[in-house]
Amino acid sequence: MKVVKPAISIQNLVKNYDSVEAVKRISFDIKNGEFFGLLGPNGAGKTTTINAITGLVNISSGNVNVFGQDVIKNYRETRKRIGLSQQDLMSLDRFLSVEEILTYQAGYFGIQKYEAQKRAEELLEHFDLASKRDVDIRKLSGGMKRRLSIAKALVHDPDILILDEPTAGLDVELRVGMWQDLRKFVKEGKTILLTTHYIEEAERLCERVGIIDHGQLIELDTTKNLIDKLSAQKVTVVVSGTIGKLSSSLKKLGVSAKKNRMRIYIDGDYSKVGKALYEIEKMGLKILEIRTAENRLENAFLRLTGNE
Repeated sequence: MKVVKPAISIQNLVKNYDSVEAVKRISFDIKNGEFFGLLGPNGAGKTTTINAITGLVNISSGNVNVFGQDVIKNYRETRKRIGLSQQDLMSLDRFLSVEEILTYQAGYFGIQKYEAQKRAEELLEHFDLASKRDVDIRKLSGGMKRRLSIAKALVHDPDILILDEPTAGLDVELRVGMWQDLRKFVKEGKTILLTTHYIEEAERLCERVGIIDHGQLIELDTTKNLIDKLSAQKVTVVVSGTIGKLSSSLKKLGVSAKKNRMRIYIDGDYSKVGKALYEIEKMGLKILEIRTAENRLENAFLRLTGNE
């Protein structure tokens, strides 16, 4: 039986910047044809991980393989199989026109001039940039630059797309249109690694999600499992006045408080709500409103990273 190699395999990756350990022994695989999300707060290590996969930084230790090939020893071969759209749009050459950026990028990967122009034309049409082909990119809007960055990542028809915050700065309509494009690319057989700070984006698009915080991979699972495991249904109770010190009984029930709101995590035990409401009334507080919230990936993310 033939063993199918993962599209990307990261084993014990460490990256240090002087005395700062930006990535701390993270390991995970991304399957061929998978839509994988990497989430984390700013500075968590997401971009450093992407840069290690694409060979843009020298890793301190560990291994990164693309379809079984080491990205350091086989840089040219692995880089050809990856299309990268970086978060920093300054990576686009500001002295070239829109079309030149695409044809030059194709040439970088050894694509002949005629074929490069053909691919550039197709991508300009697809991303609604055809009317801007001769425009200096300094005159493009942020949304147009973002679309151009993704077109540039696609021009050599890579097997893997790595997208660092691909919809940052896009309005809702453009973002939804981009989601449709990304789903289409996966259906066509591409593997996508996505970093995003839009939790809804990862929830809608990704089959699996890794959550990285302070350089460590703290959770890795399917999107559904993460929501089920860590996004326990919560009840928010709004009371009159400011909440003072919580009683020991409320603390034992896992209740947290801020200003005039208390939050109760049910975790499958609905009796907690009644007990908590009884304790709140004992404190002499008038209950104004009770709200429930459905499980969402955002809740799981906030609980894992301690930002709730």
